[in-house]
Amino acid sequence: MITVKKKIGIPKYKQIINSIEDAIISGTLQKGDQIPSINSIKDEHSLSRDTVLTAFNELKNRGIIHSVVGKGYYVSSENVNVTQKIFLLFDELNSFKEDLYNSFLEHLGENIQVDIFFHHFNENLFSKLIFDNAGDYNYYAIMPANLKNTNNAIQNLPQEKVYILDQIHDDLLNYSAIYQNFEKAIFNNLTKSLHLIKKYKKLILVFSEDKQPQGMLKGFTIFCKKNSIPFTVLNSLQDHTLEKGELYIIPDDKSLLRIIKKMKSNAFILTKDIGIISYNDTLLKEIVEGGITTISTDFNMMGKRLAEMILNKEVIKIENPNNLIIRNSL
Repeated sequence: MITVKKKIGIPKYKQIINSIEDAIISGTLQKGDQIPSINSIKDEHSLSRDTVLTAFNELKNRGIIHSVVGKGYYVSSENVNVTQKIFLLFDELNSFKEDLYNSFLEHLGENIQVDIFFHHFNENLFSKLIFDNAGDYNYYAIMPANLKNTNNAIQNLPQEKVYILDQIHDDLLNYSAIYQNFEKAIFNNLTKSLHLIKKYKKLILVFSEDKQPQGMLKGFTIFCKKNSIPFTVLNSLQDHTLEKGELYIIPDDKSLLRIIKKMKSNAFILTKDIGIISYNDTLLKEIVEGGITTISTDFNMMGKRLAEMILNKEVIKIENPNNLIIRNSL
């Protein structure tokens, strides 16, 4: 089954890979079948263990074989056209993360398999997903969100295979990344709209400690203090009573819907009675209530650039730009 020839210009580990792929294509090996052991291939062809292991690791990273502790290696996929496998770990799925994901897939090209996972802001789940999948992928694109000490898990992966997404913490600065600068984004974009903000009596940031980046809170607080604007930070809108003259900064879409519902029940008029600035632009925000003002990064660009970084093996940190889109709600 395994053929290894000398002096034919093809590395021996590649010949092992080609032999296993050919056996799968011909049907000699099928999904679930055990393949010859590292030691048997090594001894039969007078190879070093490292040569055979290199071949097996490449096939494993591509998802073609998997190992069972104490038993050996087995065929896990008959799709030998997969050239690379990428582990993609998001915090949660929403419309703008879907844009990022679709753009990422679109710009990767063919024969690259992407497996997507979600940690839902749970530290234990985050660590488990990384530990369970360490060594099984060519690259790991990870969105740590605002979880703390994520490097405790990530450091178990080869540094050159890791790309950090969206938020980058101090303990992750050694990794390649494409990220948002939340502190700068909220401060700069609120400053751009200061002439419109000044007509409101008070700014209110709806900020969930569990899900929102600390940089957003910091930038908001600095802006309000610098411009002597009264402000409040709320964890939730659930039991909050709206008052006229308030401007709400709303990072999550559920709170946006809540405030629009409260506004209607109070017969308040958007812009005249209260103002809204939302985070992360979507098609819905272009339309609802005549248009919601947003501070938003370009998630399509983030997905495209992440794909380019992986394909080109770039070791780099890139700040994805944020923009203010002023609409009817301000």
